[in-house]
Amino acid sequence: MSAIASAAGVDRTTVHRHFATREALLSAVFQAKLDSSEKVLDEARLMAAPVAVALHRYVEGIIPVSREWPVDTRIKMQQDPAASTRRQEQSARLDAFIQRALDEGHLRRDTSPAWARAMLDQLVDSAAHRFPEIDAAQAADLVVDTFLNGLGTH
Repeated sequence: MSAIASAAGVDRTTVHRHFATREALLSAVFQAKLDSSEKVLDEARLMAAPVAVALHRYVEGIIPVSREWPVDTRIKMQQDPAASTRRQEQSARLDAFIQRALDEGHLRRDTSPAWARAMLDQLVDSAAHRFPEIDAAQAADLVVDTFLNGLGTH
Protein backbone atom coordinates (compact mmCIF):
# COMPACT_ATOMS: atom_id res chain seq x y z
CA MET A 1 0.00 0.00 0.00
CA SER A 2 2.91 2.33 0.76
CA ALA A 3 4.44 1.77 -2.67
CA ILE A 4 1.10 2.39 -4.36
CA ALA A 5 0.52 5.55 -2.36
CA SER A 6 3.99 6.79 -3.23
CA ALA A 7 3.53 6.04 -6.94
CA ALA A 8 0.18 7.84 -6.87
CA GLY A 9 1.69 10.84 -5.08
CA VAL A 10 -0.54 10.50 -2.03
CA ASP A 11 -0.04 9.29 1.51
CA ARG A 12 -1.02 5.83 2.79
CA THR A 13 -4.03 7.12 4.69
CA THR A 14 -5.54 8.42 1.45
CA VAL A 15 -5.18 4.99 -0.14
CA HIS A 16 -6.61 3.31 2.97
CA ARG A 17 -9.57 5.70 2.97
CA HIS A 18 -10.55 4.44 -0.47
CA PHE A 19 -9.50 0.80 -0.07
CA ALA A 20 -9.77 -0.82 3.34
CA THR A 21 -7.57 -3.77 2.39
CA ARG A 22 -4.91 -4.73 -0.10
CA GLU A 23 -7.42 -7.16 -1.63
CA ALA A 24 -9.97 -4.37 -2.15
CA LEU A 25 -7.33 -2.31 -3.95
CA LEU A 26 -6.28 -5.27 -6.11
CA SER A 27 -9.90 -6.01 -6.95
CA ALA A 28 -10.40 -2.41 -8.10
CA VAL A 29 -7.24 -2.58 -10.23
CA PHE A 30 -8.31 -5.88 -11.80
CA GLN A 31 -11.80 -4.57 -12.53
CA ALA A 32 -10.33 -1.45 -14.15
CA LYS A 33 -8.03 -3.56 -16.34
CA LEU A 34 -10.89 -5.88 -17.29
CA ASP A 35 -13.08 -2.86 -18.16
CA SER A 36 -10.34 -1.40 -20.35
CA SER A 37 -9.63 -4.75 -22.00
CA GLU A 38 -13.28 -5.31 -22.76
CA LYS A 39 -13.51 -1.92 -24.45
CA VAL A 40 -10.49 -2.78 -26.62
CA LEU A 41 -12.02 -6.12 -27.59
CA ASP A 42 -15.30 -4.44 -28.53
CA GLU A 43 -13.60 -1.72 -30.59
CA ALA A 44 -11.32 -4.19 -32.40
CA ARG A 45 -14.38 -5.95 -33.93
CA LEU A 46 -12.49 -9.24 -33.88
CA MET A 47 -15.20 -11.22 -35.64
CA ALA A 48 -16.39 -8.54 -38.09
CA ALA A 49 -13.40 -6.55 -39.35
CA PRO A 50 -10.84 -8.11 -41.70
CA VAL A 51 -8.41 -10.23 -39.66
CA ALA A 52 -5.36 -8.00 -40.12
CA VAL A 53 -7.36 -4.87 -39.33
CA ALA A 54 -9.00 -6.40 -36.25
CA LEU A 55 -5.64 -7.71 -35.05
CA HIS A 56 -4.01 -4.31 -35.44
CA ARG A 57 -6.90 -2.58 -33.63
CA TYR A 58 -6.68 -5.09 -30.78
CA VAL A 59 -2.90 -4.84 -30.39
CA GLU A 60 -2.80 -1.06 -30.68
CA GLY A 61 -5.51 -0.82 -28.03
CA ILE A 62 -4.33 -3.49 -25.62
CA ILE A 63 -0.70 -2.30 -25.40
CA PRO A 64 -1.65 0.93 -23.58
CA VAL A 65 -3.99 -1.06 -21.32
CA SER A 66 -1.16 -3.41 -20.45
CA ARG A 67 1.16 -0.50 -19.81
CA GLU A 68 -1.37 1.37 -17.67
CA TRP A 69 -2.43 -1.70 -15.66
CA PRO A 70 0.72 -3.90 -15.51
CA VAL A 71 -0.93 -6.63 -13.45
CA ASP A 72 -1.65 -10.22 -14.39
CA THR A 73 -5.39 -10.69 -13.95
CA ARG A 74 -4.91 -14.46 -13.67
CA ILE A 75 -3.62 -14.10 -10.10
CA LYS A 76 -6.94 -12.67 -8.92
CA MET A 77 -8.99 -15.52 -10.27
CA GLN A 78 -9.18 -17.66 -7.13
CA GLN A 79 -10.45 -14.84 -4.92
CA ASP A 80 -12.96 -13.22 -7.26
CA PRO A 81 -15.27 -15.50 -9.27
CA ALA A 82 -16.85 -12.56 -11.12
CA ALA A 83 -13.44 -11.33 -12.29
CA SER A 84 -12.56 -14.89 -13.26
CA THR A 85 -15.68 -15.19 -15.38
CA ARG A 86 -15.02 -11.87 -17.11
CA ARG A 87 -11.42 -12.80 -17.83
CA GLN A 88 -12.46 -16.19 -19.22
CA GLU A 89 -15.04 -14.53 -21.47
CA GLN A 90 -12.45 -12.10 -22.79
CA SER A 91 -9.99 -14.93 -23.33
CA ALA A 92 -12.64 -16.91 -25.22
CA ARG A 93 -13.16 -13.96 -27.55
CA LEU A 94 -9.46 -13.93 -28.40
CA ASP A 95 -9.45 -17.71 -28.85
CA ALA A 96 -12.36 -17.42 -31.30
CA PHE A 97 -10.47 -14.73 -33.19
CA ILE A 98 -7.37 -16.93 -33.43
CA GLN A 99 -9.54 -19.76 -34.76
CA ARG A 100 -11.03 -17.35 -37.30
CA ALA A 101 -7.53 -16.32 -38.43
CA LEU A 102 -6.65 -20.00 -38.87
CA ASP A 103 -9.89 -20.83 -40.67
CA GLU A 104 -9.43 -17.93 -43.09
CA GLY A 105 -5.85 -18.93 -43.89
CA HIS A 106 -4.04 -16.04 -42.22
CA LEU A 107 -1.95 -18.48 -40.20
CA ARG A 108 -0.38 -21.77 -41.28
CA ARG A 109 -2.94 -24.56 -41.24
CA ASP A 110 -0.68 -26.74 -39.07
CA THR A 111 -0.50 -24.09 -36.34
CA SER A 112 -2.06 -25.05 -33.04
CA PRO A 113 -4.61 -22.44 -31.90
CA ALA A 114 -3.15 -22.62 -28.39
CA TRP A 115 0.35 -21.97 -29.75
CA ALA A 116 -0.85 -19.05 -31.88
CA ARG A 117 -2.63 -17.53 -28.89
CA ALA A 118 0.42 -17.94 -26.65
CA MET A 119 2.60 -16.28 -29.29
CA LEU A 120 0.20 -13.36 -29.66
CA ASP A 121 0.08 -12.88 -25.89
CA GLN A 122 3.88 -12.95 -25.67
CA LEU A 123 4.33 -10.52 -28.55
CA VAL A 124 1.88 -8.08 -26.96
CA ASP A 125 3.53 -8.43 -23.56
CA SER A 126 6.98 -7.84 -25.05
CA ALA A 127 5.83 -4.82 -27.02
CA ALA A 128 4.11 -3.35 -23.98
CA HIS A 129 6.79 -3.94 -21.36
CA ARG A 130 10.16 -4.72 -22.94
CA PHE A 131 9.92 -1.87 -25.45
CA PRO A 132 7.99 0.89 -23.70
CA GLU A 133 9.72 3.54 -25.82
CA ILE A 134 7.86 2.34 -28.92
CA ASP A 135 4.45 3.96 -29.22
CA ALA A 136 1.40 1.70 -29.41
CA ALA A 137 0.78 2.21 -33.14
CA GLN A 138 4.35 1.32 -34.11
CA ALA A 139 4.36 -1.58 -31.68
CA ALA A 140 1.12 -2.85 -33.20
CA ASP A 141 2.70 -2.71 -36.67
CA LEU A 142 5.60 -4.84 -35.42
CA VAL A 143 3.41 -7.32 -33.53
CA VAL A 144 0.96 -7.81 -36.40
CA ASP A 145 3.73 -8.24 -38.97
CA THR A 146 5.61 -10.70 -36.76
CA PHE A 147 2.44 -12.61 -35.88
CA LEU A 148 1.13 -12.90 -39.42
CA ASN A 149 4.44 -13.13 -41.32
CA GLY A 150 7.06 -14.32 -38.83
CA LEU A 151 10.71 -13.41 -38.91
CA GLY A 152 11.71 -15.65 -41.82
CA THR A 153 12.67 -14.56 -45.29
CA HIS A 154 10.21 -16.75 -47.20
